[in-house]
Amino acid sequence: MKTDRVFGVVVILVALTFIVSAYNLPAGNIFDKLGPKAFPIIVGIGMILSAAMLVIKPDPEPDWPGMPTLLALGFATAVLIGYAYALKPLGFLFPTAIAASVLSYQISPKRVPAILTGVGLSVGLFVIFKYALGLSLFALPRSLMG
Repeated sequence: MKTDRVFGVVVILVALTFIVSAYNLPAGNIFDKLGPKAFPIIVGIGMILSAAMLVIKPDPEPDWPGMPTLLALGFATAVLIGYAYALKPLGFLFPTAIAASVLSYQISPKRVPAILTGVGLSVGLFVIFKYALGLSLFALPRSLMG
């Protein structure tokens, strides 16, 4: 019960920091009425509302996951942090394929389906982000792109 309330207060503080930092974003396109600040503020408000429920009505006896689950979550977090650092120097396709394959293998430890899922997600997301959403992504490392 106490842990839920402490976690709720911490999430509220993080959400407030998130909202305050959103106000420091530069003004966006003149055609965008909401600007770049709207989405982070909406996410922050959602975080505050969710965390407030933890503070107001905490779980009487929360069940904490066992050590294997915590280690798996820690490993997944490390993979995602490594992925974030690998995107710029290695391009989008390789890091995304590796990270998605590793995370897929954690969900279902079958090697071939995990690799196919990783490669499929990498290529599919690249096509969506690059061509449908118009993001400026590099498929491969810039040194290979010329």
